[in-house]
Amino acid sequence: MLGKRVATALVLLAILLPPIFFFDSWVWGAVTLVFLAAAAWEWTRLLAGPRAAGGAAAGLALAGIALLAWRETAGWPPSFVLAVCAAATLAWLWLGPMHLRARDARGGGLALAAAWLLACWVALVALRAIGPLALLAAMAVVWVADIAAYFVGRAFGRRKLAPSISPGKSWEGAFGGAVAVALLGLAAAASPSLSSTLPARLVDAWTAPVAVVVLVALAALSIVGDLHESLLKRQAGVKDSGTVLPGHGGVLDRIDALVPVMPAAMLLHRLLG
Repeated sequence: MLGKRVATALVLLAILLPPIFFFDSWVWGAVTLVFLAAAAWEWTRLLAGPRAAGGAAAGLALAGIALLAWRETAGWPPSFVLAVCAAATLAWLWLGPMHLRARDARGGGLALAAAWLLACWVALVALRAIGPLALLAAMAVVWVADIAAYFVGRAFGRRKLAPSISPGKSWEGAFGGAVAVALLGLAAAASPSLSSTLPARLVDAWTAPVAVVVLVALAALSIVGDLHESLLKRQAGVKDSGTVLPGHGGVLDRIDALVPVMPAAMLLHRLLG
């Protein structure tokens, strides 16, 4: 299993890193749109079964192609990105916890799932337009929180975070993830080469203590996304959202925490000017 996970991760890096660093941002948009369409297929399959999944994936792909064509011909107005990311972030802050409290991740149905995925894609493209480091720093918030939570939880986890949804998660792990995000965020902010990243911009605009609070809030939002997908799978009676990524499950399994955080990160960039 570990070998499959490592091999799949290397293949994903080989696919994703060149568009981030070496090609125009529209290439990144096209590549990530494929992944988001696959996630739409998986999400729809969990909500409504496989018959509806193909149409949902195609619909999201067509919407993304239209948006990408608009961006390449006329450019996205800053107000468009701001509105999309603000709406998605507010929806996650309101509906995400509500769904978890109600033990029902299916509220909003296909329309909400498509809107959240498309907003994540818009944010990914907009972050790449700021620069590769800004994009990777935003994604790193999720990765650092997840990795640190896993190892801290394994070593010290005692109190379950959401036992009826994801028994493996603990409050200790979540705390460890938050601390790791805060510390690495402050370290990144201190590096002149990372001045375009969100941690550095937060420290410059709002001071280090406020930056820590914001970064920890993003880490918490990543947990909401992770738990939301775990609940969705539990309601559908499946272990993984799909099988397209050997050793990892489905695409949605890999991006569940990114879906709420990317629009929030891009919204913060817009608010910082």
